[in-house]
Amino acid sequence: MDREQAEKRMKELDRLLRYHNKKYFEDDAPEISDREYDELSLEMRALENEFPSLSSPDSPTKHVGGSAKRQAGVIIKHRKPMLSIQDVFSRGEVDDFVNSMREKLGTDTEFVVETKIDGLSMSLWYDGGDLTTAVTRGDGRIQGEDVTANARVIGDVVQHIEDAPEYLELRGEVYMERAAFERVNAKQELEGRPIFANPRNCAAGTLRQLDPSVTKKRGLSMFIFNLQDVRGASFVNHTDVYDFLQARGVKTIEKYFVCRTADEVWEAIQKIGDMRDSLAYDIDGAVVKINNLEDRKKCPDSAKNGGFLIAYKYPPEEKETVIRDIELSVGRTGRVTPTAVFDTIRLCGTNVSRATLHNQDYIDDLDVGIGDTVRVYKSGEIIPKIRSVVKEKRPAGRVKFRIPDRCPVCGAPVVRESGTADMKCTGSACPAQLERRIINFAGRDAMDIKGFGEKAAAALLGGGYIHSISDIYDLHRRRSELIEHGTVGREKGTDNLLAAIEDSKNNDPDRLLTGLGIPGVGKTASRTLMIHFTSIDRLKKAGAEELTSVPDIGSITAEAVMAFFSNDENLNLISRLREQGLRMEMDEQDSQPAEGVFTGRTVVITGTLPTMTRNEAKQLIEANGGRVTGSVSKKTDYLLAGADAGSKLTKAQKLGTEIIDEDEFRRLIEE
Repeated sequence: MDREQAEKRMKELDRLLRYHNKKYFEDDAPEISDREYDELSLEMRALENEFPSLSSPDSPTKHVGGSAKRQAGVIIKHRKPMLSIQDVFSRGEVDDFVNSMREKLGTDTEFVVETKIDGLSMSLWYDGGDLTTAVTRGDGRIQGEDVTANARVIGDVVQHIEDAPEYLELRGEVYMERAAFERVNAKQELEGRPIFANPRNCAAGTLRQLDPSVTKKRGLSMFIFNLQDVRGASFVNHTDVYDFLQARGVKTIEKYFVCRTADEVWEAIQKIGDMRDSLAYDIDGAVVKINNLEDRKKCPDSAKNGGFLIAYKYPPEEKETVIRDIELSVGRTGRVTPTAVFDTIRLCGTNVSRATLHNQDYIDDLDVGIGDTVRVYKSGEIIPKIRSVVKEKRPAGRVKFRIPDRCPVCGAPVVRESGTADMKCTGSACPAQLERRIINFAGRDAMDIKGFGEKAAAALLGGGYIHSISDIYDLHRRRSELIEHGTVGREKGTDNLLAAIEDSKNNDPDRLLTGLGIPGVGKTASRTLMIHFTSIDRLKKAGAEELTSVPDIGSITAEAVMAFFSNDENLNLISRLREQGLRMEMDEQDSQPAEGVFTGRTVVITGTLPTMTRNEAKQLIEANGGRVTGSVSKKTDYLLAGADAGSKLTKAQKLGTEIIDEDEFRRLIEE
């Protein structure tokens, strides 16, 4: 390579390295593997060595692309245990605790009642006022995970405490305000990533990010709620610690009451409960603790919980609202699902205005109709559900809702499916069913046609371009018309979509099978069936006995497969897709069990992962040749650990099992 060629290549490498640095360090959205990035960097270094006069002081090879990333799974022994708090759920249990403490410690015993933030615990160690270490709760008694780099970018974490004692260990709760949570989810949705279920899960995943810049951007918060240890100073009461810290700019629990009697404690708990909606963050209870620090030492801990405190957990948050409408949607199988639309309320940190009513039996049991006032809660603090109807507030003339006997989209008869509570549209050409089938077919788990999401599907259906799944592969014939009308974008957008459609013809036939939308035949079952039968033609001829002989394929799934392939319309679709060039038979290497980075490896999953469910992680592991088990043993090769990993993490550390987090897990798969 001569100088001119080298200069041209170095400019291109500089651009590529800067671009991928930004995607990795700033956007948390890498587009290439670490290995590919390293190859670009090595090439740049080699050219810089060969042509030093062309080397720039600002070259990406001469500075770090972002903040130093912490290493996953680095464990620190606790200096003081970070024990749990005993939960109680009734006034009687609260009174029992208060009265037993007064009996043990004296009738003048003071209690502090304060908010219980819905977050995750972290301890901060200060030497001479300087923050040196931050550690998660881990197993609570022995060890936790070092998250110092991430703690330093949380705005509420003070790096230096003025006039501090020789040593100070503070325990606090890391959490996410609702506004910050909504911003993060809006960004996740914009970038096509999974959204977080609630602020607590988001905070947990964010604190364990390998890249502190991601933690910083997501806007975590923290309250200090306990003095773990101190040397070089003394405090009498818990509230004295708060006064000391607040005077030095350290953020402590802001809502608390000092009480002496059981009645005062209960009144404080009620006051905190009443203020839940006015807070900028979620709380899930009120903590009752002994104020005097010496008295705490007289209250022995249990193996798990601190002895000087309890946490009263509020009943699931429940609010009244009025149903204004009941909307009907039709899924890809024809199932008609009613959804209640009501005045917006705020539950567990998010705005809620809709809840599914499932089916007619569910509606009948609730005795619900438009105009009813209902009590709404969140199942598992995630899924909105209607608890009951407030019948004393029922308006005159209200009528119980019934699912109509005609499809709300196509007008075809709606019938109750035998043996189920489901009401289904019988229209074979129902546009709503077709739209959901098209979206499923083009989706990530099926044919994975990039750019073919809900918006594109609706536009193509609405424009009359698609009447069947097979019409997707004829869209190239209408390129000019699509561009002229801007149906899926102008020239570039249209060509990108058409290219993605053409590329999808090369997909393995198990993806095609997933895309056909046979009930019970998802990504994993499709792969299993195609490995066994090797072709769509062999599968469509299979009987019940042969189908149920396939691992994990039961009689219900077998019946669904046979029903699908006994339908002439479906057979015509398969024939048309074959003519259009889609693969119907597995290659020899494809018909072997899945292979990948986890081939022959056993993986255990524990804790809450930042952006995926455990089932999604399990499917990825199996798709890459691995086996997922429920317990850690000497045969475990990897522990995939999320937030609050618990005892499985401890056991894996003792056994020397390799511990990975979600970021490392994704990198292993992508490499």
